Amino acid sequence: MPNIWSEEFGAAADAPIVLVMGSMSQGILWPDEFVGRLAAGGRRVIRYDHRDTGMSDIIDFEKDPYTWDDIKDDVLRVMDAHGLDGAHLVCHSAGGLLGQLIAVERPERVRTLTVIGSSPLGGGEGAVLMRALMGEPQPEGSLPEPTPEFVAFYREVIAAPPPRDRRERIERMIAEDRVLHGGGLPFDEDASRRLAERLYDRARDLDSAANHRLAAAAKPDFEPVGVLHRITAPTLVVEGTHEPAKPGHGALIAEGIPGARLMTVQGMGHTLPPEVHEELAGAVLAHTS
Repeated sequence: MPNIWSEEFGAAADAPIVLVMGSMSQGILWPDEFVGRLAAGGRRVIRYDHRDTGMSDIIDFEKDPYTWDDIKDDVLRVMDAHGLDGAHLVCHSAGGLLGQLIAVERPERVRTLTVIGSSPLGGGEGAVLMRALMGEPQPEGSLPEPTPEFVAFYREVIAAPPPRDRRERIERMIAEDRVLHGGGLPFDEDASRRLAERLYDRARDLDSAANHRLAAAAKPDFEPVGVLHRITAPTLVVEGTHEPAKPGHGALIAEGIPGARLMTVQGMGHTLPPEVHEELAGAVLAHTS
């Protein structure tokens, strides 16, 4: 089993929150200020780096292949390592798929579920994205496509040569952050650069995160279909008004989970900028109280 880097904040006796970030992402994408607000609100907050990202172990995928089931199980391993029988799961993007599946499979370990900027489990979001990038029509009933700006950016990334050095890599990370940020709030390029530099410098191997794509291809049917109704954990679903990657997906999650509540954050895209920290942290604290 790979070693998973994690850190925690707040008092050990407080109610635990485990933060689950999206695919190919390091745990520090949960902003320090947001984490601090949760800890100051009386929560024991844990964030971690997925395998093959940040300071967690790098996997030789050819020698030791894995699937998204293993990435999902890493969430439970983090909980075990911190001595938690159960926790409040707060999940972003593809991390929301992990949270939804854990809530289906292991309901006794999920006190509450918060899903931010994610897609409904079993909705085939990855296939929708690939068809959009390839310019192929979407079958009737598919999830809404990403925005044209999102699609255009990633088409350019696919066609472009890989970055040659640290400077080019960081510039591409900033450009991606700008697209994911959306157009609802001012984009702070200096803050984005500081974050990109931090992500670059703390990673053991940035390129290893691409193994998450191989993990998805290794088990294309990772997401079970038609199971959202089995989630019993109180669920909060959050989506920004300027979500570029998964627009409208939040409402579909909320519709599928009994009793789930949908919260819309004005101006927010697919990132967690300072302007939304107070509102978002307040909602999570209320939901986990």
